[in-house]
Amino acid sequence: MLIGEVARRSGVSARMLRHYETLGLVRPTGRSGAGYREYSTDDIRRIFHIESLRSLGLSLREVGRALDDPGFTPAGLVDDLIRRTRERIAAETELLTRLSRIDAAGPAGWEDVLQVVSLLQELGSASAGRRQSAVLSPAAEVPVAALVEAALSESDPNVAGALRWALARSGDGLGLLADGLADPAAEVRERAVQAVAELPGEEATAVLREALTHPDVVVRRRAALALGARGVAEAIPALVETVVEGTNDVDAADALSALAERPELAERIAAGLTERLAAGAGSEQRRRLTQALADIPGPTAARALAELTGDEDRAVALTATYVLRLREDR
Repeated sequence: MLIGEVARRSGVSARMLRHYETLGLVRPTGRSGAGYREYSTDDIRRIFHIESLRSLGLSLREVGRALDDPGFTPAGLVDDLIRRTRERIAAETELLTRLSRIDAAGPAGWEDVLQVVSLLQELGSASAGRRQSAVLSPAAEVPVAALVEAALSESDPNVAGALRWALARSGDGLGLLADGLADPAAEVRERAVQAVAELPGEEATAVLREALTHPDVVVRRRAALALGARGVAEAIPALVETVVEGTNDVDAADALSALAERPELAERIAAGLTERLAAGAGSEQRRRLTQALADIPGPTAARALAELTGDEDRAVALTATYVLRLREDR
């Protein structure tokens, strides 16, 4: 079969076939009477092998080695191809993300594009100080998607705080942050709920309400604290549990105290705390519940404190006695 026919049937151009011949990858086994190259069935099969290997990302040098080295084993080469492909995909994904962010910023000219690129580079800096400066710069107009991604990945507390402030100032990014609540990584979920907690508005409150039933206890706790600060009564059960658990218990007790300023909620809060006492709370848990009851007005809290004055734990009994005396003096 002559070179033109091979090119037509294989889809490999005649020029590329000649290049393969120059590299020694394919050598036509014969010549016609007029001196034209003639390719045998084995030659054509080799061409298809070459194309198949090239489609996997092999260089022509690697293709030649794979075809001609009897001792060649593909395992190492395939592993290397997988690594290179992943690196290429990661690089192209990063490029696509960066282009999307630039597009979202709506640049009016190349100066705007360069400014956005510069800000994105600063956000990716290894220096926490540079990252924070980029966020707090008066001229900074970082795309919201970039702010959210940075907030969800930032481990430095000062930079993280600046990023949450920037997001709250923008009033945007809630949807992306809500997606972060479903991230497989616990630290990302915690950063997401912290950022949502600092966003104003009813939509952010709605996301926090949904987070009260989240399977991650840290997310539930953070959402409850934020909702308590917003005066949302639905957070009361989760806040009571936070007091019992002992993590952020002081913040939870403060939130319950603030909610209890509303008379219609005070008895409900006191009932929730006393129910946990009656459920067989341990000594440390009773101490925390007693301290939380101290700031809750109303008869239910007063009765619970009176009972606690006789608690077997001396610290609990003394705390309850002290609180009741303060109430009597008011």
